[in-house]
Amino acid sequence: MTLKIRIDDGTPPYEQVRAQISEQARSGALPVGYRLPTVRGLAESLGLAANTVAKAYRALEADGVIETRGRNGTFVAAAGSAAQREAVAGAQEYAARARRLGLSEADALGAVRDALRAVYGED
Repeated sequence: MTLKIRIDDGTPPYEQVRAQISEQARSGALPVGYRLPTVRGLAESLGLAANTVAKAYRALEADGVIETRGRNGTFVAAAGSAAQREAVAGAQEYAARARRLGLSEADALGAVRDALRAVYGED
């Protein structure tokens, strides 16, 4: 696992750790079941406070990307399926709300496309 923290980035270090681990887990660079370093170990190797790494791990666990197995350690979870389930649930909630608001299917879909472009930076 390779992480690079850029202090001059403007993005908080915990968010950089969270985003990089999440991306590596989703891409398969960190396979399901991969044991992550301890909070202290990763903090030391990155030159960060342990609380910073702990905050990133908590966010990753809340997102279903990693799972902590007590004293056995922290592992990459089957994140793809958890992320997919969460995305489907969010999409279903959005679709139901758009219909309640009286939007046509085309208008609701257009709003989603605009939101995705804004988040992903696509034109």
